[in-house]
Amino acid sequence: MPFAIYVLGLAVFAQATSEFMLSGLIPDIAAELNVSLSAAGALTSAFAVGMIVGAPLMAVLSLRWPRRRALLVFLTAFVVVHVIGAVTTDFSVLLATRVLGALANAGFLAVGLAAATGMVAPDAKGRATSVLLTGTTLACVAGVPAGAVLGQAYGWRAAFWAVALICLPAVVAVLRSVPATTSAGARPGARPGARPGARPSARRELRALRRPRLLVVLLVAALVNAATFCAFTYLAPVVTEVGGFSEGWVPVMLALFGLGAFAGVTVGGRMSDARPMWVLVPGGVALLAGWGLFTATAGSPAAVIVLVFVQGTLSFAVGSTLITRVMYAAPEAPSLGGSFATAAFNVGAAAGPAVGGLALASGLGYRSPLWVSALLVAAALVTAGLAWAVRPLRRGKPVDRRVRGAL
Repeated sequence: MPFAIYVLGLAVFAQATSEFMLSGLIPDIAAELNVSLSAAGALTSAFAVGMIVGAPLMAVLSLRWPRRRALLVFLTAFVVVHVIGAVTTDFSVLLATRVLGALANAGFLAVGLAAATGMVAPDAKGRATSVLLTGTTLACVAGVPAGAVLGQAYGWRAAFWAVALICLPAVVAVLRSVPATTSAGARPGARPGARPGARPSARRELRALRRPRLLVVLLVAALVNAATFCAFTYLAPVVTEVGGFSEGWVPVMLALFGLGAFAGVTVGGRMSDARPMWVLVPGGVALLAGWGLFTATAGSPAAVIVLVFVQGTLSFAVGSTLITRVMYAAPEAPSLGGSFATAAFNVGAAAGPAVGGLALASGLGYRSPLWVSALLVAAALVTAGLAWAVRPLRRGKPVDRRVRGAL
């Protein structure tokens, strides 16, 4: 892997830490800025919405920029808004920085996916994607707990300063190591049959993204990630109220889930290029069975410890493989393909906790997010199965062999 891809992974680590770290900082923010907990919780929702809207929007706006310039603009903007967030005393300003930070994060990840997969051989997109997603999993393992520790020791503003400081080496490294290539649409070889040096076109890329096969992969990816973040968001009450663990075990369980996610991304990255079905089919079935088993055995401490790690592994192995298949399924739309994959990931990250929260609010018990996750994975499997069943009925151009394994 080129060194520049690991640089992009470092930046993704900092940005993912920012996305998830507020879970441990909300009470302190609410107290210092004199707002309610529910109002402070809107900071998380604002970031999620910004990610969903920002991924395709920022990709379109930067479509004709050289990739290095786009990455530097997005990363620098991310640093600036975190500095503003760290010094502001106005909650509305802090809320605005979360939206702007999400837009910058979404743009960086969308362009970063296109840049990373464009710097490797055509059959190594999965490994390149896994390096970037490793930044997200490491944020769950180390970044978020570290942010909570900083917040407890020095106040919530310290976590914002830390994110900004982590990004600075990435800014320098992107400037020095990412090739000063032209935009995705103009890169020779980006689109089979395209003229070398052809100007990128949002309309052309959007046409490529309307394919039913690609839309199904995006939907399945959103459902799988919704299941993942539904269970992850409400893992603490499952562990303490059902599993019988003390509150001191919650960070351990979150880190254990993150370690599983790291293992899953690593395995998915190695297998998703040549053998995606070996991950998607048995992995998807095992993921469904695992959430069902977790629901049934959540009262057993030993089962909880094992299943937290196993489900983290399976969730991110399947989820990262689906994101890779989006990149394979949209060779004519390298920039907007990455943005749609980013949006699908964040639709799941926003929708899963919302559905799990409705189940809890309905009085269905602390286990309910687990069976909601099982239902979401079941919906993903049914969607993929139906798409596979109707494929012989469709007429059109032959599907590229690498994409044939997407579902």
